[in-house]
Amino acid sequence: MAALIWGVLAVGFHAGWFDVIDTYDNVFNFALGGEQAEHGFENTLLHHLGKTAEILIFLIGAMTIVEIIDLHRGFEILKSAVRTKSKKRLLWIIGILAFILSAIIDNLTATIVLVTLLRKLIIQREERLWFAAMVVIAANAGGAWSPIGDVTTTMLWIAKNVTALGLIKYVVIPSVICFVIPFSIASYLPAFKGEIQVELDQDTDSGRLLSSKKMLFLGLAMIVSVPIFKTLTHLPPYIGMMLALGVVWLVSEYIHPEEDFSKERRHLYSAHKALSRIEISSILFFLGILMAVAGLESLVYGVAENGDPVGTLRYLAEILNGAIPSQDIVVMLLGVLSAIIDNVPLVAASMGMYTAETDSLLWHFIAFSAGTGGSMLIIGSAAGVAAMGMERIDFIWYLKKISWLAFIGFAAGSIAFILLTGGTSGL
Repeated sequence: MAALIWGVLAVGFHAGWFDVIDTYDNVFNFALGGEQAEHGFENTLLHHLGKTAEILIFLIGAMTIVEIIDLHRGFEILKSAVRTKSKKRLLWIIGILAFILSAIIDNLTATIVLVTLLRKLIIQREERLWFAAMVVIAANAGGAWSPIGDVTTTMLWIAKNVTALGLIKYVVIPSVICFVIPFSIASYLPAFKGEIQVELDQDTDSGRLLSSKKMLFLGLAMIVSVPIFKTLTHLPPYIGMMLALGVVWLVSEYIHPEEDFSKERRHLYSAHKALSRIEISSILFFLGILMAVAGLESLVYGVAENGDPVGTLRYLAEILNGAIPSQDIVVMLLGVLSAIIDNVPLVAASMGMYTAETDSLLWHFIAFSAGTGGSMLIIGSAAGVAAMGMERIDFIWYLKKISWLAFIGFAAGSIAFILLTGGTSGL
């Protein structure tokens, strides 16, 4: 799709049908500018490709670190945190783990890890579905307030629309409310009453390796260090992620995961093995989506109120602002749409629609809405799709049983954000 959009844009540009605008609001017309306009078009394409590459390199680094931890069975450590038979207590333990873990290793990975954990704890699939669905809500809420917790927050962070401290300051409380309220209501539902049979006598160390704890804490620490590295050096986040990956990679090559570890088994725990396990299909999906949205952003379509030409997405923002006076309502509608449409293209589009300063409340509200709004449908977030695939969660079942809880959490969190900050007009 990205190649098609840019192909049509290039043909139209050289034929004189379209004008192209870059991120600095410079408009290029081939008929008037000739070779200079041609260079402007190429530089615009390279600029968008570079910004997209920053996101993809960051994601590849983070995904590789997580896979290295998984190869060393680091996530088996989490199983020891679950020592209860009470459904209600298990719900809160799993929810808190999902909320915290998603802020560190992203909501998708946190969901996969915890659903895998639930499979080992709960035998009955019908019971497990409820817990897996609630994990989606908690993971999306936890990922919304962290620059590395969700692809959308990472995009906003890399684009310098938000800062790590800004996200924590403005979004963490609404995210906690978005998580706590649905879980508080769910605690009184029949599905979470009574006890489950948990094998408490099972040896929790059986699935671990000698390196499990070391690689878990090292990997999480290096991922968390990325925002600190950016703050200290002012370098792009992907540089810090590459440094983090390098450290984890180096340690993984020299650590001994087994008592009788040999060179012949080294490949089973190597970074090369981890790289082969990352989801390249997801990376290519993000590449296509982000470049397609960039093509729409670069196409001149209409003029702003001041008479200056603007791109397609900026023109759409002008229409929305004219039709819906309250920007808060527009952002909340984006959150509702993220339950139907993937939140990545929505946030990418919003970045092209609006021009607000760094740490503007607009960006933080978008981060919250896009991150948590996807919980309202099982297909609305990467975490939901992952849980759906792992547990074969039925779309209609989720719509009937869980969507209303996710909506209440989203609405409560949105209201809390507006009340605490004054809304997007607060800055």
